Amino acid sequence: MEQITEKKRDYAVLVGLRSPVLHEDSADEESLAELAALVDTAGGEAVAVLLQGRDKPDPHSFIGEGKVEEVKRLVEDNEATMVIFDNELSPSQIRVLTELTGVQVIDRSGLILDIFAQRARTKEGCLQVELAQYQYLLPRLIGMWTHLERQAGTSGKGPIGSKGPGETQLETDRRHIRRKIDKLKAELEEVRRVRSTQRQRRMKNEIPVVAIVGYTNAGKSTLLNALTGAAIPANDRLFDTLDTTTRMLTVSDTLDVVISDTVGFIRKLPHQLVEAFKATLEELEYADLLLHVIDASHPQWQTQQRIVEDLIRDLGAQQIPCIRVYNKCDLAFTPEGKRGEDAVSISAKTGEGMDDLLSLIDRKLDKGTRRVTIHLPYDKTGLLDELYREGKVESVAYNATVDVIAVCPPRLLGRLQEYIENWHAPKEDWE
Repeated sequence: MEQITEKKRDYAVLVGLRSPVLHEDSADEESLAELAALVDTAGGEAVAVLLQGRDKPDPHSFIGEGKVEEVKRLVEDNEATMVIFDNELSPSQIRVLTELTGVQVIDRSGLILDIFAQRARTKEGCLQVELAQYQYLLPRLIGMWTHLERQAGTSGKGPIGSKGPGETQLETDRRHIRRKIDKLKAELEEVRRVRSTQRQRRMKNEIPVVAIVGYTNAGKSTLLNALTGAAIPANDRLFDTLDTTTRMLTVSDTLDVVISDTVGFIRKLPHQLVEAFKATLEELEYADLLLHVIDASHPQWQTQQRIVEDLIRDLGAQQIPCIRVYNKCDLAFTPEGKRGEDAVSISAKTGEGMDDLLSLIDRKLDKGTRRVTIHLPYDKTGLLDELYREGKVESVAYNATVDVIAVCPPRLLGRLQEYIENWHAPKEDWE
């Protein structure tokens, strides 16, 4: 029986330029492998890869005419439907390369935006993607209207300076897109306002917020599932989570936290996306603790770790306490020596090391809350109200005294210390 092969959305030739003047945007084997994984995530298939080395990019065709010919041959030989560059291209370079290769040309940013558009689910996620797409599209519009610009006049050869329909269309589109961008920004502001109200409510309830961050595909959703039992889709795909998922988690008998999963970071993330996803990532600024999930089985885990830490700094969240969570330790040998005290090795898949992680979270967020047994004299029962209001009362028994088991914050412990069973005042750090 003949096997039916799955039809892909697109077959792509991947091209990267390695050049010292491109700095962070320079391509290498590793970033091209990641680009191939991104193509796969988008539903396409990489059919050929070309890495070109030059002192500096060609301003006209980016990789030089000779290499463009080579790309064109690769497109024809592999029946490719598009060419994807690992580097950021200017609108004019995209136009030139599209004309020279005869197929659609996009850059890494365009590809990432396409994936984000496919993956976003919530209203906020969709708004952010749409905003990023329009911001990306605006400077590139002119290349999209060349087919109309050629129609100037009736013969298609109108006099120099005649204003063809392409130009009119271009201006109309620019105005339309700018209006759309303003509208989307206003809608996102409203989303942020609602989020900030929810956040204030959480702060009032004094529930600490833990945010999971990490490189894309490091295992953040798998970790959230393992911790909370939440059924978030966790697939071996880049950018599988685009919408922030928030869950309650009981870390220990004295600590409940709100834990949220964030969008994965990636090298060379388009700046439009960093801007558009500020609303998702702004949760980081208000977190009490970050869990930085690192895929310890990845050959480039140090690079990925550095990229995430740089982005955390860019978002102004570097002062927040952080635990490094070395995930997938079932697949990788992770020497403990160089991990540091705020680090733990786990496997979110098998559950190994999860207890260590929970006790580390408990230690980092320990605000002096304790579970205690309180014996209140009957003339002090008015204090029960305060216990219910500020603590977490677990049981009340009326014996010779009113016996209460409760989880109390430090302020309450100080007020009730004379009634607490076996009370020892906690030592200060300097004692």
